[in-house]
Amino acid sequence: MDGEGTPVTIVRVATYNIHKGVQGLGPRRRLEIHNLGHAIEQLDADIVCLQEVRKVHRGEARYFTHWPALPQADFLAPQGYVAVYRTNAFTRNGEHGNALLSRWPVIDHQHEDMSDHRFEQRGLLHSELMVQGHMLHVVVVHLGLIRAGRMRQLAQLRRYIERVIPQSSPLLVAGDFNDGAAILERELGPVGLRSFAPGRNPTFPARLPLVQLDHVLGRGMDALGVQVPRGRIWWRMSDHLPLIAEFRLPD
Repeated sequence: MDGEGTPVTIVRVATYNIHKGVQGLGPRRRLEIHNLGHAIEQLDADIVCLQEVRKVHRGEARYFTHWPALPQADFLAPQGYVAVYRTNAFTRNGEHGNALLSRWPVIDHQHEDMSDHRFEQRGLLHSELMVQGHMLHVVVVHLGLIRAGRMRQLAQLRRYIERVIPQSSPLLVAGDFNDGAAILERELGPVGLRSFAPGRNPTFPARLPLVQLDHVLGRGMDALGVQVPRGRIWWRMSDHLPLIAEFRLPD
C-alpha cells in the first residue's frame, strides 16, 4: 500500500548472463550450474532474465559427472517459478539461448531470430506475464559483439516492439546488450524505453567490472533502484555479474 492506502505492485527483476553454466577452458574448466542455482534463489527476483543458457550439450554432459539431466532453464528455476526457454544457437554438440524464470503466470511467449551473420546466432525471447492483474511484456535479449550488427539488431528490436507489443502496455527489455545505456536509449527511446541504470553499475568483467553491458530498460513503470552483487562468490560463477532492478507498476 502507498501512503493513501492504494495497492502498489512492486516487481524485482534480474538479468544475468550465466556463460552456459561453465567457467574456464580445457581440462581446468569447472561446472558452476549448481552454484548458479543457489545464487538465483538468493537474488529473490520475481522475474529472472537469463542469457547463454544451455538446453543440451552432449560433450559437457559426458565430461562433467554432475551435469544436470534437466535443461538449464528448468534446473535453475526455483520452486514455484515458471521457466520459459527458446534456442538462439545450434552447435555440433547442442544448443543454447535465452530463458525467463517467473514467479508470475506466463500467458504466452514467442521467439524471433536476430542473427546478423552466421558466426553469431542471436535471438529475442518475448513473454507476456500476468502480474497482480497487470499484463507485463518482458523481452530477453543477447546482442552481438560487432557494433554495426548491434545497431541493426536494435533496429530490429524496435520494429518488433512497434509491431507486436501494444504501445499502452508496460514493457521490460533486459539482457546482455554488449553496449552502453546511452546508445540503447538513443535507439530504443522512440518506443518509450528508458534505462533503469544508465552506466552506473558495471557488470563486466565479473572479477573487475569496468563496463555495464547488462541492462534493464522499461516503459510504463517507475524505476525504484538498481544493484549489482559483488564479491568472489559472484565472479567465480560467470564472466558477467547479475544486475537487479526494482520497479513499480501503475495502479
